Formats: sequence, C-alpha cells, structure tokens
Amino acid sequence: MRILLHDYSGHPFQVELSRELARRGHRVTHSYCPAWPSGKGHLVAEPGETLVFDPVGPTEAIDKSRFVRRLWLDLVVGWELLRQVRRTKADVAMLSNAQVPTLVVFALGMVLLRRPWVLWHQDVYAVALRSFAGGGKLGRKFAVVAAAFEIAEKWTSRRAAAIVAIAEAMVGVHEQWGTAHKTTVIPNWAPLDEIVPVARHNAWSAEHGLDDVTTLLYSGTLGLKHNPELLVQLAEAVRRAGRPVRLVVVNTGPAEEVLRQEAARLGVDLVLLPFQPYERLPEVLGSGDLLVVLLEQDAGAFSVPSKTLSYLCAGRPILGLMPSENLAASLIEEVGGAVLAPVPASVDAAGAWAAALLEDPERCAVIGKEARSLAESEFALGAIADRFEAILVGASVGAGAASVAGAAGAGRGPGAEGGGAR
Repeated sequence: MRILLHDYSGHPFQVELSRELARRGHRVTHSYCPAWPSGKGHLVAEPGETLVFDPVGPTEAIDKSRFVRRLWLDLVVGWELLRQVRRTKADVAMLSNAQVPTLVVFALGMVLLRRPWVLWHQDVYAVALRSFAGGGKLGRKFAVVAAAFEIAEKWTSRRAAAIVAIAEAMVGVHEQWGTAHKTTVIPNWAPLDEIVPVARHNAWSAEHGLDDVTTLLYSGTLGLKHNPELLVQLAEAVRRAGRPVRLVVVNTGPAEEVLRQEAARLGVDLVLLPFQPYERLPEVLGSGDLLVVLLEQDAGAFSVPSKTLSYLCAGRPILGLMPSENLAASLIEEVGGAVLAPVPASVDAAGAWAAALLEDPERCAVIGKEARSLAESEFALGAIADRFEAILVGASVGAGAASVAGAAGAGRGPGAEGGGAR
C-alpha cells in the first residue's frame, strides 16, 4: 500500500510510525514543513530504508506573528500536499498537526481526486482560539475566528474517511460534529529506542558547562501564551528554598527575550540554547536534574505536550506547571512528579517541592526509573503501529467507518487505562 503521512511539525513519533510502516512493506512517503520552528525528529532516510522524506512548504523559518503571511503559507501547504498525493500515487494519506486552512484546501482537493484520507487529530483549534477571546475588540475578533475555525474543522472532519484522536476528551467534540462513529482514540507516544536515559554527566552537559551545577531544564516549544516568565520565577523560588540552580531553556522563538529580561530582573542564572539536533536529545534531557513542563491554564484536556512523553523516555524527574485536568498531568503524578497550576501563586510551592526533591538523589533516581518504566509499558511501537495500519488499510479499501474503527479497536490504546495522554 502507498501511504503519504504528513506531520506539519516534523515531530519524532510520527516519523517513527512512518519508519515502522515502511518496515512492514508499505511504500511510505513522510512529509513535513521544515519552516515550522519546533524540535524535529530523525528526518533522514538511513541506508537500506525504503522510507522517502518529501518536505513541503518554505524552508525559511515561519514568523508566527505575520498572520496574513501565515494564512497564505497554510493554503500553499494544502495545495502542495495534494500535489504530493498525485506524485506519490498514494492509496491513502494521513495528516497530523495540519493547520485548519491547510486542511480545508486538502479535504476539498481529496474530494475531487476521490482519494481517502485520515485525520490524525492532535488539537481542536477552535477551542484553543476561544481561550484567547477575552473582552474588547480583540476578544471579539478571536471569537469570530474561532467560530469560523470550528465550522472548517467540522467540515474537514466529515470529509475524512477515518479520524484518530489523541485523547478521550476529543471524542465529545466529534460527537457534536457527527463524526464520533469513525473516531478511534490512539494516544501519542515518544520513541523509546531513540530517546533513552543517559548519564547525568555526558558530552552535551560538559560542552555547555552543566556538569557541576544543578539544572532545571525545559526543552521544546515555548510561546508567549505559555507565560514563560514562570520558568525564571520557578528557578528563583528554588533558590529561595535553599537550592541554587541554573535554568536551561532549549527553544527558538519570541519567548527568548522575555526570559532574558525576567532572568536579569531576578538575577537568575539562565542559559538559552536553540533547538538541538535530534540525535543529541537524550543527552540534552539527561543533563537536566529536573525537567519542567509549562502549559497555559486554558489548555484544558485536549493539548498533550509531547515534551512530557519525551521526558518520560529520558527517565528524569518531572515538574509540571500545567492544569491538573490536562491529560499529561496524570502521567507526571503517576511516576512521582509534581503538578501545580501555571500561575504565579503556585511558584513558591513548586520551588519548595523542587528544592526538597533535588536534595534527595535517591528519590530522584526512583522517580526517573518509574518514568522510564511507564514509558516502556505505554509506548511499545508494535501494538500502536498495528492499530494505525488497520485504520489506513481500512480507509484505503473503503471499508467504511464502522469496520475501520472495529479493526483498530475502539477506545483507549494498549495500556492506556486511566489517561488518554498515553
């Protein structure tokens, strides 16, 4: 079977799925947008691999603040994806993290091409936009855009042959849209064989002078909506609780200047680094004595930060400044980490917890082992790939939504009892 798998962000676990499907004999083309500023997976074919990488869209970094330019690029990516479908003669396509304008163009084109496609639904954009809609003129604009996006998301979902949702909470949305009958929940994961525990003192930590200092580390996407000042305030709270630390943030984007200014104001020892090569991610995460997740209060139940899943694979203690109802929060708490609300009032408590943990190396080691153990039990690729393969095969042969969901197994993924984020 010829498969086109497009993940706009180029994240690691989608690439891992493409590799596994190719190993199973399918002719797989993996597509992504190189201009999107985020950590990327291993997007290069190895010798002997049949997997083909075919990026779409611009190569120059996208400026997220230029909304008109963004809209145009999203439309272009949709058109380029349709060209990929024709060029690769794909029997079925699957889209992950695609922007709403991209989805509209693509869904319309696939109707004309009479080709089946699967929506790998990572987020409900209309819900995210509504979280920004406050009062005043700007809030009303966000509300209008959110309403338009919901119409578009509903329409594109109805055009898809099947839908993979990453969380149980998303099924309720698809019930409202009339698409729940063809929706299967398969939680996200992280590549166990690529992100592995390493020694705290490693080549990367030595290169960046981190061997002899206690490190709070954040690695991943960080936008202004996340309230990045909280990371600096957390480091200061840990210091006030009696444990001096260095804050290391691996990110590229507008939050950098905010972090610098806040660190200067509070006198926090800060190291800012751009996204690192994917092959060095285990060393990057291994250099953190405590790994931090930051997620805005309005993220709710739909957003599952992939960095949390990578942190679990790395086998390090985790502190989440995030909503307690978020699906990743249960994972952090299950292995002995801490979750506190992402608001300034929680920072002192988070700092006290972190300082106490960092004074107890044995407890840190236990939490790290529990984190890796949980990842190994939840992220086994074989069973996950079986479910995706059944959905893609079902969509390509026109088996219908009910038989697709039945073949894949409705509901939670393997071992996902108790949380849709797994």
